Amino acid sequence: MSGTPDDDRLEELREKKMQQLRDQAEGQGGGSDEAAQEAAREQAEAQQDAMLKQYLTDGARQRLNAVEMSKPDFAESVKKQVLALAQSGRIQDRIDEEQMKDLLRELQPESKSFDIRRR
Repeated sequence: MSGTPDDDRLEELREKKMQQLRDQAEGQGGGSDEAAQEAAREQAEAQQDAMLKQYLTDGARQRLNAVEMSKPDFAESVKKQVLALAQSGRIQDRIDEEQMKDLLRELQPESKSFDIRRR
């Protein structure tokens, strides 16, 4: 799945971080539930990122990251939608930037417009 050396390096760093979190969780004793939840959350994020990397081109990922900077909640819902499409088998090829633009337009909530009339 990961083809470039950067991807391999990133995966190594994630594994090291996960191991550090596990070690901290074991060392703290009483706070292990919280650390275990944090580790599980980070693992879920890593899996989500890996799946997005598999189904999105670089341009589409960059566009989604740009949206995430300004509208994190909207970007999260888009990520969930993409993952749901991927898991249901409805994505044949990778989503490119143009397809991501279309998807963002479709999922964007209706804009609120105000009609102000002066008397």
